[in-house]
Amino acid sequence: MENFYRDVICRDPRFRLPARCSDLLLLEPRTRELVSLVVEEARAEGVHLMAYETYRSRERQARLFDRGATRLREVGVHHYGLAVDLVREVDGDPSWKGSFAILGRLVRKHGLIWGGDWGDPSRPHTFVDPVHLQRVPLSMQGELFRGTFYPDADYDPRKA
Repeated sequence: MENFYRDVICRDPRFRLPARCSDLLLLEPRTRELVSLVVEEARAEGVHLMAYETYRSRERQARLFDRGATRLREVGVHHYGLAVDLVREVDGDPSWKGSFAILGRLVRKHGLIWGGDWGDPSRPHTFVDPVHLQRVPLSMQGELFRGTFYPDADYDPRKA
């Protein structure tokens, strides 16, 4: 698939969905594969994770910005099927309690960017999102948002 965003997400009936979406099928295929590995490996270590949010429409992004839940007003990496928020699953419900260090370790292992350090653990960050992971480094987000970049299956954000 040449461009998952254009070919799948833009054509999906949930494109303007104002509510939270946790459908893994709205993650770009390589991103979905890596997220599945993270979830499986965490489970093998006794930590049960669930996808809390995958795709996010512009409408939902604006609402979250107005509530102070995100720093991006108009669009974020979730909108392109390249980001997910993974939280603990406790009795079938989402939980943000406890450390998410395991998530950071597994995300890095699989070549993704973790919201706990945004791909640069040596630098302090003013915004930390320990349940977030994405397949685009911060340095490429502008190009993604402008439509001049979309990763192919071989793209490695840690080497960008």
